[in-house]
Amino acid sequence: MRVLAACSVGGVGHLIPLVPFLAAAARRGDQTLVVGPAALEDTVRSAGYRFHVGGEPPESEVAAIRERLPIAPPGEATVLGNRELFGRLATTAMLPTMERICTEWSPDLILRETCEYASAVVGPDLGITTVQAAISLAGAESASIEAAAPALEAWRRGLVEELMGAPYLSSFPESLDPTPFSSTVRVRDPGGRPTTPSSDPWGGATAPLVWATFGTVLGGLPTAGGVYRTVVKPFAGLPETHVLLTVGRQFDPSELGPVPAHVRVEPWVDQHRVVERADLVVCHGGSGTVLGALAAGKPLVVVPSFADQFENGRRIAAAGAGVVVEETGRAIGAARTPLGEQDAPRIERAITTVLGEPSYRRRAERFAVEMEAYPTVDLVLDRLLTGGSLDAWTSRPS
Repeated sequence: MRVLAACSVGGVGHLIPLVPFLAAAARRGDQTLVVGPAALEDTVRSAGYRFHVGGEPPESEVAAIRERLPIAPPGEATVLGNRELFGRLATTAMLPTMERICTEWSPDLILRETCEYASAVVGPDLGITTVQAAISLAGAESASIEAAAPALEAWRRGLVEELMGAPYLSSFPESLDPTPFSSTVRVRDPGGRPTTPSSDPWGGATAPLVWATFGTVLGGLPTAGGVYRTVVKPFAGLPETHVLLTVGRQFDPSELGPVPAHVRVEPWVDQHRVVERADLVVCHGGSGTVLGALAAGKPLVVVPSFADQFENGRRIAAAGAGVVVEETGRAIGAARTPLGEQDAPRIERAITTVLGEPSYRRRAERFAVEMEAYPTVDLVLDRLLTGGSLDAWTSRPS
């Protein structure tokens, strides 16, 4: 059978939720095809999957939104990201490609990440089963659809209702993530944890390992250098730790200047490998990183910058699986200030707190146990492709 995976933008975080299903389809012997922006091509092809370049908005329009998002007041950022970028610009650019691929290649199933709307417009019109893979918390994604509603309803009246009722596949633990979607299925990736031990770049040293990552988008932003220098600064006061900082392939590590001897800087590492070894994950709160940490039972220090990262961090902190470091004293709705050196002491205190208090790790480990009980992507994909019912695994709105 044929499985089409659809991505809206070139950020790897939008691709990651689709990869376990592509792998499951390959294990079944199905044909797969990923449609997305050109920036994803090397990543998809290196993973062994076919790729077709889809249309994308002019860089001038996207760059203006991308640079505004980290500093815009929350209400403005929500409209810019969801309505303008995903609902209008990305959908307009992708529709011609999506219509052609769906007509000519005739997939049996469309699996779309939740910000990709062109396939949601095309698939149901052609009678193709179309489901959505979560990239964030269900409440945040529902709010994103609501924010994008004027653009979405312009494509087809009733599209918002369709999206809220379509099968919604999420790897977030239900106890952390109540759902407003009417058909939510929690899934787990059986290939999500390494089956062999990972190599230890510090030669088996017993000091705590902290993995610090701020995702794949930050490295291309003007604020990247300042953010990474701020993240490194707290570790100067924590020489008893080993630190692995990943900065993405768009950022030149020389911009960091000198770093402490116990800090290692890399452009990229396999998340599953490093999180297995880590004692703590320091991150921006991107959903892919948060999920990887929780699935491995590792606590977090979340330093959010934009989009869903703030809510992810607050949920983690409220659940006792980590600490969130946010701006203090900012009025509600006011513009945000980029992360700077003034934030380094608070980040250092958060790291020290989480490493020193075992309860954070114990709570993260409980999430890992909960997530391990969910049906595998293989089982869910098989039901979708054979017309079986998902009812036994379906959570209803909370």
